[in-house]
Amino acid sequence: MDNSNIHMIYVLLDGVGDLPHPDLDGKTPLEAANTPTLDKIASNGTIGEVISVGKGIAPESDIAVFNMLGYKFDHADYAGRGVIEAIGVGIDFKDGDLALRGNYSTLDENEIITDRRAGRHIEKEDADGIAKELEEKIQFSIPDTKIVVAPTIGHRVTVRIRAPSKKLSSRITNTDPAYSNIGGMGVAKAVGDFLKVEKCLPLEDIEDAKITSNLVNEFSEQSIKIMKDSGINKKRKEQNKKELSCILLRDAGNKYPDVPPINEKHEMKFSCIVDMPVELGISEVLKMKAFEAGGLTDYEEKAKVAAKSMETHNAIYVHLKGPDEFGHDGDAIGKMKNIEEIDQRFFKTLVENIDSSNVAIIISADHSTPCINKGHSDDPVPVVVSADFIKNDGTTRMTEEQAKKGSIGLLQGAEVVTKSLELIRSQIKPNH
Repeated sequence: MDNSNIHMIYVLLDGVGDLPHPDLDGKTPLEAANTPTLDKIASNGTIGEVISVGKGIAPESDIAVFNMLGYKFDHADYAGRGVIEAIGVGIDFKDGDLALRGNYSTLDENEIITDRRAGRHIEKEDADGIAKELEEKIQFSIPDTKIVVAPTIGHRVTVRIRAPSKKLSSRITNTDPAYSNIGGMGVAKAVGDFLKVEKCLPLEDIEDAKITSNLVNEFSEQSIKIMKDSGINKKRKEQNKKELSCILLRDAGNKYPDVPPINEKHEMKFSCIVDMPVELGISEVLKMKAFEAGGLTDYEEKAKVAAKSMETHNAIYVHLKGPDEFGHDGDAIGKMKNIEEIDQRFFKTLVENIDSSNVAIIISADHSTPCINKGHSDDPVPVVVSADFIKNDGTTRMTEEQAKKGSIGLLQGAEVVTKSLELIRSQIKPNH
């Protein structure tokens, strides 16, 4: 399989898939958005649908991205999002430690969760200050147990627990009521309005899992009390900001992932542009060079860096976070406008800086985040493979509806890279 003459830019639009929405006259954000550049790219290629992880699974971003890069895990083999994020933010982690993904969240006086993301945009000094208090004040029943609480972006936190005398287990339930732990994989649940912090339970009747769930519950119970008494929260209350009342934990992991590097897997020289801790962790685990390309919304910069990467690498994965957050907030108009902004600022700049007779563009999503659900779903997402040498299949837009009619058909997430490479290899001119 010779991929040396192939150049491709692989863009995942986080959570871009959606369902028809009343605020958009029954259209999805992709259908309602004015996207001249995406339309041009779609008309210059072929389209299909992708189920990123599996039918009936509303996946979290970590397992979805792994699949979309060609890695399909059996449940038991997956390291868990906590570990991936710990690696992504540079926490000292070794086998037998426990790593969890956390959300700063807001509780009312009855300990009902009023905001799973504590307002989403949290000042760094507040997030760091609370984390430091927790690290200093939490006392575990097992002596010498150490904790790292590492705030990352917005409401996101990574937590690592280390008990030197014990090997901690990942076979425990989440305290975050919005997600189930299915064999180490986080799966979004359909939830109601009255959510509470859940008790962490062992998933197996083994000593390690019981000890670990006890440590997690000690962390949860003590952190709620410490955060309630924190001067930082008193100040936030005075300023009418949402309090950081607890940390909801999910996706436990206790071992470093064992997977082949991406360059070996696809026989290409892969690089990436990623911002979030989870994608940074994935790039580290897959030994993928990560390029610096500004902040989350520096779309022109990201497009230029992606185009330039083709001089030194023949594949780059670009992850753009924007659409997902609007989906979680239920803001269909905001999501549509964000897609339009990405079209104008990222894709327009990208197309202006590459030679589409030589460089293929693949565009898809890691999962769907319908605004009416305010959460991830298992709905298929579109995938486009485009270049001057790719025969168009009559589709003209990257939308959920047109994706159903495209000649690529329905793919599993783990097939996208290999099927795209097959398509490109079959149509690329020999002299390229």
